[in-house]
Amino acid sequence: MNAISKPGLPAPSYPPHARTYRYDEVDREFLQERIAEFTGQIERRLRGELTEDEFKPLRLMNGLYLQLHAYMYRIAIPYGILNATQLRQLAMIARRWDRGFGHFTTRQNIQFNWTKLEDVPDIARALADVDMHAIQTSGNCIRNTTTDEYAGASPDEVVDPRIYAEIIRQWSTLHPEFTWLPRKFKIAISGAPHDRVALQVHDIAVQAKQNAAGEIGFEIWAGGGLGRTPILATRLRDWVPEEEFLAYLEAVLRVYNALGQRENIYKARIKILVRDLGEEFRQRVEQEFARLPKQRYRLDPEIVAQIAAHFAPPPFAALPDNPAGFAGMLAGNAEFAAWAGRSVRAHRQPGYASVTISLKPIGGIPGDASAEQMEAVAALAERHSFGEIRVSHVQNLVLPHVRQEDLPAVWQGLREAGLATPNIGLISDIIACPGMDYCALATARSIPVAQMISERFADLDRQHDIGECFINISGCINACGHHHVGHIGILGVDKRGAESYQITLGGSATNDAALGELVGPGFAYDQVTDAVETILRTHLAHRRPGERFIDTYRRIGLAPFKEALYAAA
Repeated sequence: MNAISKPGLPAPSYPPHARTYRYDEVDREFLQERIAEFTGQIERRLRGELTEDEFKPLRLMNGLYLQLHAYMYRIAIPYGILNATQLRQLAMIARRWDRGFGHFTTRQNIQFNWTKLEDVPDIARALADVDMHAIQTSGNCIRNTTTDEYAGASPDEVVDPRIYAEIIRQWSTLHPEFTWLPRKFKIAISGAPHDRVALQVHDIAVQAKQNAAGEIGFEIWAGGGLGRTPILATRLRDWVPEEEFLAYLEAVLRVYNALGQRENIYKARIKILVRDLGEEFRQRVEQEFARLPKQRYRLDPEIVAQIAAHFAPPPFAALPDNPAGFAGMLAGNAEFAAWAGRSVRAHRQPGYASVTISLKPIGGIPGDASAEQMEAVAALAERHSFGEIRVSHVQNLVLPHVRQEDLPAVWQGLREAGLATPNIGLISDIIACPGMDYCALATARSIPVAQMISERFADLDRQHDIGECFINISGCINACGHHHVGHIGILGVDKRGAESYQITLGGSATNDAALGELVGPGFAYDQVTDAVETILRTHLAHRRPGERFIDTYRRIGLAPFKEALYAAA
């Protein structure tokens, strides 16, 4: 963001210890200029001076989509980090200009699905008041970089990925060469050995590492993606030194920008280029990397240190693990213990924990939160998590830094807000796109299918008996619900004017990344829940002690599930 700074733009009042990147006057001035520009374009559209075709590329550059029933405004939440002030502002926007809800997405952003075009300038100004915007949340550009929702908190973390996600954000925002790429472009970065960001299905995947000398470097992958041609990423380099990080990303993007198939939207993603060129793609990247003037792209350690300061640990207290109040609640309250068993995660700081907040209540819409719920989470974050909230790529929220002694109070607050469903990682913790209820591209419904499945398996004891199992649902071949990498993937398609749902099994988005196998012919809308029931009964009939669904599937293969599903056919 390179606007000329002008004095007098007020900074938001943030929670004192929230570790989110904070804009300076240059950033804020740029946002005001961008809002004024887009406001003028909206006014011309409302007056009929721009046709919808002329307006479309302008609105997409500003995160505004035209859906089935209304405009949808997608708001950027860089690498999924919010502070309480920002979340309260999103709640206000939901209440004032939407229908009282926001929808958190698999790119760690939030969408408002009932936006009126004439309200967009006011929403944009409200976002800018808290250092937020919707730029580069759509269009053929570098989208929001996603990262681990437990960054800075997880015991297994080697490198804090937030630092480099922010560096990518600053590098990629309004990058003059990458504003009109062949297609949209998605980057994910992890700083822990356990993949919690679905690295293998991204256009560029970055694994931050440390070598034996304590130096930071990056393993770089490219060419992953889902949609109509699902492909897992290809490793380009085992080690890129920190100072050369941006230069190497620049080289990858330049090769793609030059050779991507712009003439065919279905072949325009980098995954097709990487697949078709094979080893030649890596060689071209290395050649481009060698040509780049390294000093121009050098990542200065002083800049890294300045950005890292924004993500310094909050002022943790010296606390013991498993304090008496927490341990007593675990022993004496079965409901609390069930919630803690699914929602509370170990923290790198003794006496603290991370809390995952399920946005998947039984029968609810996956990823939706009401204005009141957002305000409740903001209040809990201020009281118990240094004012910080995270959005996960599986459409839940996280309070990253909670004292263990405060967990009973957090649980009680979440219960009162309807946010204490203890189903994290279970079959009702479903990823689902908006589907045909909202999306103009969808060919089938996703939300009602997710609701029916979660209602069928509403008994939490039954869910715990089934164990870890991830169900992902997409309402069209674009795969916004990531169905290819669900343990059970469900894809809705149009078949001669009726909804038909194809089922895949065995997908995974973690270290053992895999694309699911198609079981056979699709199922009608009213058959999907029964099909899932059959799949899970088959799992229970064949599993060995301690096996998850994915373990059972990999051991016995597709055949027993397919036989059970089509036995009556």
